[in-house]
Amino acid sequence: MAESAPKSVDSADSSTPAVHIVYVEKPDNEEPEAYHIRTLTAVLGSEEAAREALLYSYKNAASGFSAKLTPEQVSEISKQPGVLQVVPSRTLQVHSGPMQLH
Repeated sequence: MAESAPKSVDSADSSTPAVHIVYVEKPDNEEPEAYHIRTLTAVLGSEEAAREALLYSYKNAASGFSAKLTPEQVSEISKQPGVLQVVPSRTLQVHSGPMQLH
């Protein structure tokens, strides 16, 4: 996994939060969501802000979470112990409808 967080190229204000996926080491002796909240709290300054920013905790196929973060927060959370990678979330469109197979 990459050691630094890729920055998303966006014309929006750099203080505008965007959804990012934060991949972390699997926590030992701690529930994943509690670990995710604690990691976010270290950057956002309060547990309340962390809970507001947290969108989803990944616990099975990957260890991590999605959260709304500003570019500055992405930079800071990338430096937290246990954080492996931070990437912008992307939504992909699935094409549906009639398909013709040849």
